[in-house]
Amino acid sequence: MTNRELGLMNQHRRGNWIRLRTMIMLRWIAVGGQFIAIVVTQFMIDLQLDLGLCYLAVGISVVGNLIASVAFPENKRLSETENMMMVMFDLLQLCFLLFVTGGLNNPFAILVLGPVTVSALVLRVRFTLLLGITAFGLITTMMFFHIPLRTTQGFVLRMPDIFVFGNWVAIGIALIFISFYTRWITRELYSMEDAIAATQMALSRAQKLNDLGGVVAAAAHELGTPLATIKLTSSELIEELHDNEDLQDDARLIRDQADRCRDILRSMGRAGKDDLHMRKAPLVEVIREAAEPHEGRGKAIMIEHAFEELTAEPPLQIQRRPDVIHGLRNLIQNAVDFATSTVWVEANWTDEQVSIRIVDDGRGYPPQLLGRIGDPFVRTRKTDRDRSDRPEYEGMGLGLFIAKTLLERSGARLNFANASNPSRSEIRAGERAGAVVEVVWPRGALLPDESAAKTAQNVPIEV
Repeated sequence: MTNRELGLMNQHRRGNWIRLRTMIMLRWIAVGGQFIAIVVTQFMIDLQLDLGLCYLAVGISVVGNLIASVAFPENKRLSETENMMMVMFDLLQLCFLLFVTGGLNNPFAILVLGPVTVSALVLRVRFTLLLGITAFGLITTMMFFHIPLRTTQGFVLRMPDIFVFGNWVAIGIALIFISFYTRWITRELYSMEDAIAATQMALSRAQKLNDLGGVVAAAAHELGTPLATIKLTSSELIEELHDNEDLQDDARLIRDQADRCRDILRSMGRAGKDDLHMRKAPLVEVIREAAEPHEGRGKAIMIEHAFEELTAEPPLQIQRRPDVIHGLRNLIQNAVDFATSTVWVEANWTDEQVSIRIVDDGRGYPPQLLGRIGDPFVRTRKTDRDRSDRPEYEGMGLGLFIAKTLLERSGARLNFANASNPSRSEIRAGERAGAVVEVVWPRGALLPDESAAKTAQNVPIEV
């Protein structure tokens, strides 16, 4: 699924989240405000309004609310089209009320921004454009055609033409700016929400797989005793049923199946215990585990570390945390995706910190996106070179966001850079000149908990 398709799907889904009850409550608030404004204008400001038309405009909203409240259940979720029609109705009703109360001479003309802002929050771009164009057309009409405001003495209240023109320009610019601003911020929030949800799903899946080993080991341990009892009983039955061949065959079948279950549980229990005992592993082995799924993709993955086996320095033991492995795997995948032929994974550690550096021989990160690496749903327009080099790739930046989030939760700090200028015309295969990712942890964040390792054992299953 491409970034555009995912964005449209999410936007369509969120457009169906608004309850009818919410829109009705907002409309009641608007009706109350309009009614108060008419009453105050009539009795306190001493203006002469066409009350029939004013109350007609307010009454239309009241009738519409009453019909919607009776005809539909309170928990009804509006579709995008229904939401657009509700907002369009509010826009038309408001503009009609402004038309009969002075047009752009009315200071409440600024309220036409409300329906368009709501559309930018929850509806698709085409609906927002439709409402924005409609609102702009209506305020333009009201600049020339409207029922003027009059006092009880018959004086017409109107602003100078320059101020009316200024109001028209200001509202027009506000329609564009606020719609764009609201749309941009909402899209950022939704993108972050979707990416965080994907990250949580990845982490939850990794954690469930990690916990499954303990459950398997405990189950294998607890089922061993009843299976042994079944085997012993079936063996005794075989001896006692020597004069009944059919029943003896059934007893042999029970014993054979018990042996088969024993072998299956033994292998499962061994795998589960391996998971429990492998809560810690050498740093280099954890890196190899993270890189293993990408070793057969035609790119060489070179794992290097500063402490060779011939030195007296023992290998660093760290926790085999699924979030760390998953995060490193995504970073290595990204490097393999864009490398020409080779990816280097360099491991190093000191008494204070542990660092892993991933370098490839590709073209590196685009300079204009270097400051946004790690944000979700970041994608640039593909160039002809990109289409020829990687015609199947349709990246959204979600993998890097997941990796960055998981690794930062483990206590790491990530730095993204280029080993050389990505605009160079020639890149030699096998040269460390591409993208660079450095992951640095405080040493204590990865060290295994020795007390937990000593007490890691199977727990009986309570029936």
